[in-house]
Amino acid sequence: MEILENKYNDQACLDWPTMDKLLLIDDEDDVRYSFKRIFSSPDLVLETAASGEEGIEVIKTFKPDLVLMDVRMGGISGLETLRIIREDDAKLPIIMMTAFGTTQTAIEAMKLGAYDYLLKPFDVPKLKQIVNDALKAARDMKQVVACEPLLESEDYDMGIVGRSQSMQEVFKTIGQLAGSDATALITGESGTGKELVARAIYHNSQRNSQSYLPINCAAIPENLLESELFGHEKGAFTGATSQRIGKFEQCHQGTLFLDEIGDMTLATQAKILRVLQNGTIERVGGNKSINVDVRIIAATNKKLEEAVAENEFREDLFYRLNVVRVSLPPLRKRSEDIPLLIDYFLKVIAESEGSKVKSILETAQTALLNYSWPGNVRELENVIRRTIVMAKGDAIRLDDLPANVYSKDGIVSSIENKTFNQSEPPVSPVASNDISSLAATLFQWAKSQPDLAILPAVERELVAHALRETNGNQVQASKLLGITRATLRNRIDKFGIKQAVSVQ
Repeated sequence: MEILENKYNDQACLDWPTMDKLLLIDDEDDVRYSFKRIFSSPDLVLETAASGEEGIEVIKTFKPDLVLMDVRMGGISGLETLRIIREDDAKLPIIMMTAFGTTQTAIEAMKLGAYDYLLKPFDVPKLKQIVNDALKAARDMKQVVACEPLLESEDYDMGIVGRSQSMQEVFKTIGQLAGSDATALITGESGTGKELVARAIYHNSQRNSQSYLPINCAAIPENLLESELFGHEKGAFTGATSQRIGKFEQCHQGTLFLDEIGDMTLATQAKILRVLQNGTIERVGGNKSINVDVRIIAATNKKLEEAVAENEFREDLFYRLNVVRVSLPPLRKRSEDIPLLIDYFLKVIAESEGSKVKSILETAQTALLNYSWPGNVRELENVIRRTIVMAKGDAIRLDDLPANVYSKDGIVSSIENKTFNQSEPPVSPVASNDISSLAATLFQWAKSQPDLAILPAVERELVAHALRETNGNQVQASKLLGITRATLRNRIDKFGIKQAVSVQ
């Protein structure tokens, strides 16, 4: 095993920052060879082991994201190997495989914490899909979602960003949920970040060492959702050629995120209600009650109270889900967070693509501030991502933005359509007159100094004054000036203000 340690020491693993790592444990040479052909990809590193004992040692050094393992092997069995691995790492997804499938073996594997159970020979497309789903689950469980505003952080990890009062209330609620197993209902428009909040609740909960599985109820066909959630018995319906363990059993002692639960049929809602009431499920086609211990987090962009009134959603299930409500505001109602989100996305997107962080000009940022954002934070992220690709220079200009954000003549589309942000009324006539008077005074002063470039001079003084006003706090100063922190830092460097301003 010394060779493995040399090959997969911690330094070597650093060479794969963006690759998924897959470990196959199987004592058949043909199976190991087939997997190397099936999963040959530049985005995937595959390692194999010929026994449970070897696989346990490989895991220590290779640190895989997913394990596929045979049930029957020489030496310790696959089930015993699964138990040993689970004692050390409850989050590592493990898919069990066998050519000798029995109901009891499947049940035992799922009880021990297997992610899924496959029968040989494999259906290759199905195998790839299950592996992809398991790798996504592994990423979700590893990716810690910070629930802090991140205003002072130079290390922009993936997190929920916001300074507004409404987002502060969201952070508080997540913190209050940390020590509880209470069911949570996350509501908000599409694109507001409901899945991020669900993962933040999971990572801050007492179950964060156990599994977390997300299910999009709207993305799975109605006739398959029940089987996906609760599993099915062999022969339960056409095509059910073997027993299947559902997500509730897979997620025993963990957290299940039911996204878009408002799209669930009334029949499936009744079964979800039973889980919440009794902690039991029945597989499709079965009549045996199975105890499960699962914490449920649900989310929807629908108004469930209206759905209940129209008999489209069960009232008793609504009250069971609505134990703790986390309401996410639309982006148009927290526009003060937009500069921070722009700065955040500019950094994380550049970091993920290995490119230089771009700045953004005030005119472009103003357009983004005035846009109504019907797609919320997700739309803003997509706009920033697209603009980074299309921008020709190091700074994002107004012309770099998509046409739907502003009109071709430079007028912000939301102003054209008179969709002003009601939380930020236009500048009053009195304030406008004061600014106009100040500008006239400045130009009279500039006329007596022909060598003076008035705009840079005024800009430098405004930046310096904002830093003095906030005791050198760049976050507060950038908010005062209405620019991003990145833009403020560029101005500080441009004008050499660092030495000129006291930051006591």
